[in-house]
Parts: sequence; C-alpha cells; structure tokens
Amino acid sequence: MTGTGRAGLRLTARGAIVMLFVITLVGMPFLPGPAFVAGCLAAVLLVRPRDLLPLVVTPPLVFFGAALLVELVRALGSASMLPTFGLGMFTALSSGAPWLFLGSALALGIAWVRGLPDNLRELRGAPAPEPTPGSRSRSRRGRARTFDPEPEGYFEPRVYGRAADE
Repeated sequence: MTGTGRAGLRLTARGAIVMLFVITLVGMPFLPGPAFVAGCLAAVLLVRPRDLLPLVVTPPLVFFGAALLVELVRALGSASMLPTFGLGMFTALSSGAPWLFLGSALALGIAWVRGLPDNLRELRGAPAPEPTPGSRSRSRRGRARTFDPEPEGYFEPRVYGRAADE
C-alpha cells in the first residue's frame, strides 16, 4: 500500500495523453463528445500527480488531432477530397466544441483538486506554503525537490571565427 492508502495504475503524462487520444479516436465516428469527456476523466484520474500539468494543457490538441485523422480517412474515399475534408473538419470541430470545453474544464478541475497548484508552484520555483494545523500536505512526504545546477558557461554563446569588422 502507498502512503495515500490506495494502490493502482498510475500513468505518466505521455501514457495518459496516448490513452486520451486512443479513446477519443475510437469514439470519434460514433459519439465523439462523450468519448472525449470520458477519455479526459480517465486520463486525469490515472495520471501521476506530478504529471498533471502536461496533461491538462493537451486535451484541445488531442481532440483536434483525432478529428483531423478521422476526417482525413473519411475524405480519402470521396470524389472531391479537399471539400469533403474541409466540411468534415468544420462539422467535427463546431459540433464538438461544447464537449471540448466540458472535457477540458473537468480535467482542469479534477487536476486542481489532485495537486495541480503544487505543480505550478514547482514550475515557478516558489516555495510550498506551510501546512496549517489539521491540513495534510500534498508535498511528496516533505522532501524538497532540488535540481543540479548547470555547469558554468553552459548557456553562454560561443563565438566562432573572426569578427566581421576585423
């Protein structure tokens, strides 16, 4: 058992994004909106808490990619491919917009509860707030994350050759 009292499947951000794409792609010809929302919920619930930030920014791109692939395959068999593809993309994106917003908002809300603010704090480099009495800390058992500094001169530009005015 883990410290949270539950063990189970935990995906990386990449794994959760691939799972979201597959669920959306499979559901796109039948029920694209509900399939996308179900994929968003599954992905945000199964991803590791430290990988929440990359996951919550990708649902719109995943929806677009799945719609693009499905409409491209549909247009390949038609007599006029370009107009069929354009109309299919317009229809898929305009009819899927409410589901896209719903899935993205649900993923963001659940990720917020699961610890997205800690990820944002870590990204900014700000120290975690002190836990108040009676609240549980969402940090990883009090361990501070430190990163090795870059070697000196690593990001300094190098000048090759001679100067133009010489």
